[in-house]
Amino acid sequence: MAHILQINISRGGVPKRAITEAVITPLGLDGDSWAHSHIHGGPKQAVLLITAESIDELIARGYPLYPGALGENLTTRGLDRRQLRIGQRLRAGAALVELTKVRVPCDTLDVYGPTIKQEIYDKRVKAGDAESPRWGLSGFYASVIEPGVVRVNDIITVEATLA
Repeated sequence: MAHILQINISRGGVPKRAITEAVITPLGLDGDSWAHSHIHGGPKQAVLLITAESIDELIARGYPLYPGALGENLTTRGLDRRQLRIGQRLRAGAALVELTKVRVPCDTLDVYGPTIKQEIYDKRVKAGDAESPRWGLSGFYASVIEPGVVRVNDIITVEATLA
């Protein structure tokens, strides 16, 4: 069963630090900020989710990563990034979020290696092609449908998929 492995916040930038629980609001996690609020955040990009399996895959390729390093708010374990789609609603603890877009990696991630952006995002992902081997490696932004508390080890499940 998929669960929340880690919850992460920061005052802006990467990495984000681990906390044990958070309130997910329509504008993101309480206590979280962005270095470039004109690019990040807002109601359509309130929460960033990345699977721990994606992080593991990138570590195996030589990138010095760990949960929170890519700036994600929720690091999950047990969700298959290849099956996630824009428009799906996920129940994370007491909150309900809807995937709004694949995260476009920015230059901030270059601290982990000059090729990481190309490793996690390509033209096919940009075009919405879920068959790309890179689909979901950069994470997914989500809007908040129902605010609520989320805790480490809470279950995360796909509740609804658009037809």
